[in-house]
Amino acid sequence: MAVSTEDVKKLREETGAGVMDAKRALDETDGNFEKAKAILRERGIAAAAKRAERETGQGVVEAYIHNGGRIGVIVEVQCETDFVARTDTFRQLAKDVAMQVAAMNPMALTPEDVPAEHNGTAEENALLTQTFIKDGSRTIQQLVQDVVATTGENVRIARFSRFELGA
Repeated sequence: MAVSTEDVKKLREETGAGVMDAKRALDETDGNFEKAKAILRERGIAAAAKRAERETGQGVVEAYIHNGGRIGVIVEVQCETDFVARTDTFRQLAKDVAMQVAAMNPMALTPEDVPAEHNGTAEENALLTQTFIKDGSRTIQQLVQDVVATTGENVRIARFSRFELGA
């Protein structure tokens, strides 16, 4: 089955994949859009694992204020280059993570860092394993991996802090 340029364009817009990667994925799946997205996501995760050891010396510090100034969050999201740090995709990730921290009040970045005495599971209390508030089918870790696949760079959440008036 011949893959149309419109299909390739649509897949690129939804996944951030390159033209040839999108075309190959559609060719492999005989034009099945959902299967092609799954293939690209798997390849992105594999690529993210390869990039995980790269140094992240650039990034942004994002601030978010919620509930009429009663809750404030600061997050540091890092990447490899300042070029990626300035992209809309990367900046949106930082904003989404800050909103997640404001809404869900995680205790730590990873489940291993969650204190022994806490309510709920370690996964519920760790930012990276929490379900994303805007899309319940994904975790924050998956959100980060999607940005890694899109940008081609190692991306990581370095730290965060949440402030609540009177807490």
